[in-house]
Amino acid sequence: MNNVRECLTPATAPSIVIRPYRPVDAWRVTDIFYNSVHAIEGRYYSLQEINAWAPLPVDYAQWARRLNTRQVQVAEADGNLVGFTAMEADGYIDWLYVHSDFQRLGVASALYARLEQQARHQGLNRLQVHASHLARPFFLRQGFRVVASCSVQRLGVELYNWKMEKSLI
Repeated sequence: MNNVRECLTPATAPSIVIRPYRPVDAWRVTDIFYNSVHAIEGRYYSLQEINAWAPLPVDYAQWARRLNTRQVQVAEADGNLVGFTAMEADGYIDWLYVHSDFQRLGVASALYARLEQQARHQGLNRLQVHASHLARPFFLRQGFRVVASCSVQRLGVELYNWKMEKSLI
């Protein structure tokens, strides 16, 4: 996936398919997380903050265990895994990450639409998320509101995010 974003136009944008995660996807899903976080560069977070959020080396075994305990949906574009998301039973959105080469092509919107559809089908009254600097505008566009600004310590580094929620009633 080498700068796919630069080559795609609306006429050639990838066809996005959302499907349930399978254990065989674990390695690629983990790579998507690390790619999307480390691609942020200095836009919103320092290198120290990025390395605390997504520390290297990658612990693929830990990620496989985490992925196998959640209801994860993945996005495929032209047969390649390009994004993933997970929602807990109470409507908390745990993850929503898209590979940097496929951002701003509708992948996150397609993943989110599936989550909201799933939440409504389950009769949930609201969705919640802790959104990063990068994700906050996306969730605002989906109708979320900021409830609080938050911080979390990771590897001795303080990271800031926003607790957001959306009513589904």
